[in-house]
Amino acid sequence: MKFTKKKYDLASQPGLYIHIPFCLSKCGYCSFYSIKSVDLIPEYIAALKKEIKYYRNIFSSFDTIYIGGGTPSLLSAVQIDDLISTVNKYFDIDRQAEITIEVNPGDVSLEYFLALRKSGINRLNIGIQSFDDKILRLLGRRHSSLEAIAAIEAARAAGFDNLGIDFIYGMHGQGIKSWKNNLQKAVSYKPEHISCYQLSLGDKTPLYKKYSSEGWQLPDEKTELKLFLTTTEELENSGYMQYEVSNFARFDKFKSRHNQKYWQHVPYLGLGPAANSFLDNKRWWNKAVVKTYLNEIAQGKMPVEETETLSSEQLQLEALFLGLRTKAGIDLKRYKTKYGVDLIADKKTIIDALIKNKLVELKNGFLRPTRAGMAIADSLALI
Repeated sequence: MKFTKKKYDLASQPGLYIHIPFCLSKCGYCSFYSIKSVDLIPEYIAALKKEIKYYRNIFSSFDTIYIGGGTPSLLSAVQIDDLISTVNKYFDIDRQAEITIEVNPGDVSLEYFLALRKSGINRLNIGIQSFDDKILRLLGRRHSSLEAIAAIEAARAAGFDNLGIDFIYGMHGQGIKSWKNNLQKAVSYKPEHISCYQLSLGDKTPLYKKYSSEGWQLPDEKTELKLFLTTTEELENSGYMQYEVSNFARFDKFKSRHNQKYWQHVPYLGLGPAANSFLDNKRWWNKAVVKTYLNEIAQGKMPVEETETLSSEQLQLEALFLGLRTKAGIDLKRYKTKYGVDLIADKKTIIDALIKNKLVELKNGFLRPTRAGMAIADSLALI
């Protein structure tokens, strides 16, 4: 891959994602790449540092860093600090950078959180998923509801004032009332950010096999819609704004700056196996095997699986799909300038019908999904 290293303005500043592909156990619903082992972590950290160094000739700076997984909190605070120090060595990191790490409630403590803050971490994303122990067992999580609460309290005690928590809903045996109770408990802790994902099952996940063997079904469309609207109403009534289909923030400043880069075609670099990157209309991704990753790094090669150059039409369609999943919607003037497409002129009949059915609205030069539209956001993009 050949790129020209360049400086970026504030609006197009790249983000950095670091994948930590280690878990003690595999959650039943998870289809992200990870392995059930920790033995390779020291070797993996050394390899990541080499990959970080390699990209110094392509990227110059970042204003967000996101450490995800897997289970990043299996790394010691010293190892996390080592990674962040290496990033700072080779790149210019904005003084106001958003630096996030995902943590599992069962791995953390006040001492751990205090050490993370010293490393420069200023945003936590806690994978709670549910406050119901029965649901946690069904999902294959290895923490309890009490450990989830303890993690939130420890994070606050350590001084974190940008706290995100993740939830999954739509599981077998979970009714509307149960899910509403879960949301009410969540907002009682006043996290700055809440992500709520409807359960989806890849056919290779353990939970898919469980559903198949038990004859269970995912919620039908009517129930899905009710769950979605319950989520939106409960959180908005509690002071959270829904800025993307699955994401809610208490104020604008608590929106995930890193995730917004993915939705807006801003450049980003992904490190580690299975990680994706995007720059200059090119997307590439690493091979999804830890040992292959380690071997190729050791040989001085970059473990890239494949690279693709996106056409203007592909970029335009992606921007349409991603934009209609967000509350901000699509800036029609910017869309026309960037992709050469006048959406209102080209799709007038369809857009008029969507407006009539109150699925989208046209306001101040933006095409935005309504609440009802966000419930079927993936279908809206088919216009």
